[in-house]
Amino acid sequence: MTSTTRGKWLAALCLVPFALFFIVFEIAPLTWVMINSLESEEFGWGIANFTRIFNSKFYLQAIQYSLEISFWSSVFGIVIAVLGAYSLHRVDSKLRNFVNAFANMTSNFSGVPLAFAFIILLGFNGTFTIMLKQAGIIQDFNLYSKTGVIILYTYFQIPLGVLLLYPAFDALREDWRESAALLGANSWQFWRHIGLPVLTPALLGTFVILLANALGAYATVYALTTGNFNVMPIRIAAMVSGDISLDPNLASALAVVLVALMTLVTVVHQLLLKRSYHVSR
Repeated sequence: MTSTTRGKWLAALCLVPFALFFIVFEIAPLTWVMINSLESEEFGWGIANFTRIFNSKFYLQAIQYSLEISFWSSVFGIVIAVLGAYSLHRVDSKLRNFVNAFANMTSNFSGVPLAFAFIILLGFNGTFTIMLKQAGIIQDFNLYSKTGVIILYTYFQIPLGVLLLYPAFDALREDWRESAALLGANSWQFWRHIGLPVLTPALLGTFVILLANALGAYATVYALTTGNFNVMPIRIAAMVSGDISLDPNLASALAVVLVALMTLVTVVHQLLLKRSYHVSR
């Protein structure tokens, strides 16, 4: 056995634990969910659960709210993250290290503590809410509405976006900017023809991760609204653990719809990446 063959077998053996972990904790649960989504206590095997979902205004609203909140929080989050990552790339290294460490910490600040913090700051009697009302900037603000949830989601999207986008700016070399300036290009032309095409794969990949992060968020919105806000994770959890509306098969169908939405987003992401790659060439 040659050293090359031995190295390939060793690499394959090292891959076995990961493959087992992936099968047991990823493939098996997903398969179980897909099988159970096709079973209905009332109609037996079939697509009755999916028919019920897409014929119900209540569940369609949950899908709509989930998509709207995830999309807008991802858009706002990535815009702010791009500005933050670019600024970090150009500031002093000590400040950069501090902000990176802070972003790493705040990216894990979610769930019940985050909801409680926002209630204190932006609730009906929150500190910032009272201050803004007294200053005449706002007349009324409801943290527990769709707008409030988008603001809450945007908060935990920003540090994650900064951490993901910051390394991407290392791909922009300073001599490219200098060369473009010598050829008469202004800042807008540099970003239009050089900067954005280079950053496009990172931007698209980060946006998909932020979208998935928001679509699957449960603890934060549950703690904020005590489970009364109509989004897909709340509906799935209510049908799995609820005492009144216990229906795990319908919950499995909703989970499959959620997986299908993320699969569609990923496919579109890959198509856009291929297109941007061909355009850049």
